[in-house]
Amino acid sequence: MSKPPVYWYKAKKILSRRDPVLKKIIKKFNKGFLTTRDDPFFSLCRTIVGQQISTKAADSIWLKFEKKSKKRIRPHIILKLPSRSLKKVGLSRQKISYLKNIAKSFKNKSFEIEKLKKMSDEESINYITKLRGLGVWSAQMFLMFNLNRPDIFPTTDIGLLKSISKNYKVSYPPSKRFLNKISKLHFGHRTIFTWYMWRSIDSSEVEY
Repeated sequence: MSKPPVYWYKAKKILSRRDPVLKKIIKKFNKGFLTTRDDPFFSLCRTIVGQQISTKAADSIWLKFEKKSKKRIRPHIILKLPSRSLKKVGLSRQKISYLKNIAKSFKNKSFEIEKLKKMSDEESINYITKLRGLGVWSAQMFLMFNLNRPDIFPTTDIGLLKSISKNYKVSYPPSKRFLNKISKLHFGHRTIFTWYMWRSIDSSEVEY
């Protein structure tokens, strides 16, 4: 059985005291928590598949992708899969290129996950985005879901922006001024805030 990150329960209490809107959402989804997948390559592949499409579409493509790889999401397996075969599961030529590139970087060890553990969030994002196909959003998802960094605030994430707009009754997309206000209010625990925002508009737990 998976466990929440060590900071989870303390952060929930702090956020509930700071923000009455968030307090109601935390109470409603009290049993859930951010889950970790201790498989960096899997997480990055999942992130690539989920780029710029809906969660529902990403889940559908991912299931087919897993089937093609016989549920063995490993660099050498992905490198062996023909691009033609991957295209049939719904992946674009660009995403196939990104997946192959990441697989190659893991296989030849030109990308070293261990280095990230000693880096700040900003340094980690700069390192991850050197991999072709991984932008700031992808790096943020990895820091949240794989490394469980507690203070990630992905302000380009459509789901986050929609949920902020809905819960705080502000225009969509929320203004930079309002996002800055939210960011300052929840500084130090913005990963937890983001997770609860996602849950407030989607009953299934987000996972990468």
